[in-house]
Amino acid sequence: MNYHYREGMTMKYVRLVTVVFVVTVIMTATASVAAVDRIVAIVNKDVITLSELNRNVESYMKRIEASAPEGQRDEIEKQVRRMVLNELIDQLLVTQKAKERGLRATDREVDNAINNILSQRKITLGEMKSEVERLGGTFEEYREEVRDHLTKRNFVGAEVRSKITVTKEEIGTYYREHLKEYEGKEAVRIKQILIIRPRNGDHRNEEAAREQAGKALQKLKEGVSFSVLAAEVSQGPAAKAGGDLGFLQKGLMFPEVEKVAFNLNIGEISDVIESPVGFHIIQVVDKRGEGVKPIESVKEEIIETIGNKKVEKKFEEWLIEEKKRSHIEIKL
Repeated sequence: MNYHYREGMTMKYVRLVTVVFVVTVIMTATASVAAVDRIVAIVNKDVITLSELNRNVESYMKRIEASAPEGQRDEIEKQVRRMVLNELIDQLLVTQKAKERGLRATDREVDNAINNILSQRKITLGEMKSEVERLGGTFEEYREEVRDHLTKRNFVGAEVRSKITVTKEEIGTYYREHLKEYEGKEAVRIKQILIIRPRNGDHRNEEAAREQAGKALQKLKEGVSFSVLAAEVSQGPAAKAGGDLGFLQKGLMFPEVEKVAFNLNIGEISDVIESPVGFHIIQVVDKRGEGVKPIESVKEEIIETIGNKKVEKKFEEWLIEEKKRSHIEIKL
């Protein structure tokens, strides 16, 4: 049985990648280049200009300059320039092929992506335009960069992702090889009332703390709400939230408390438990059992993981073949 790797399965991933890309674009828009412009690469019937290359190189350099070793900036910039030029060529090949197939991103898609960025960053369109212009670009240039990315997404979705399948056998193999990733951890959710032990070794005050804990336990036995009492008398964390500590796995509690917690039934209340920090009373609210998640519960996650890897591999293979078929001339 084959599972088609539909675009819908990875929309969350695609949206995340889109957001990351366009945020990066707006945050790294670069200043105009003073040098005289010229052609640095010909890709079929389109060209890449020096100013376009310089803008993208400067964007990369701004992101890595803080971590670049001193004295190596020139060499690093040479490597970045080669890498960026290759990426621009790749993008242009995709854009050309997408246009042929009617997959170029529409104005509406671009508008939606930009509106998504405005919402994510909580800024207005006017503020976005001012930021782009302040960094030396134009808003139309920015829109076209967004369009190029969306066009690539459309092309990969139609020409690569739609043709990817994940077999039942592949799912099973991946599940077996990554079994540890799907192991659940035993955990218990507890509420706690804690009366802190005096630090100065004052036996009288310590006895008073023990007695206070004992009185709290008696009230619980008489039917007082654990949450209400915890909010009133507990000196521990989450007291105001009724003492609810949430789910805790083994190893996260004092051993004296942990031993009792994992042996109580849901709803049960402990006796007073003494630990180095003080006197505890706990109530078990819920439990999670340990064990491995069944394959059916993680199947869609596995399909997406395998599918993404296949998409990446197939796209790289497509690029290699497309470069062989294309006229690419570098004039650096």
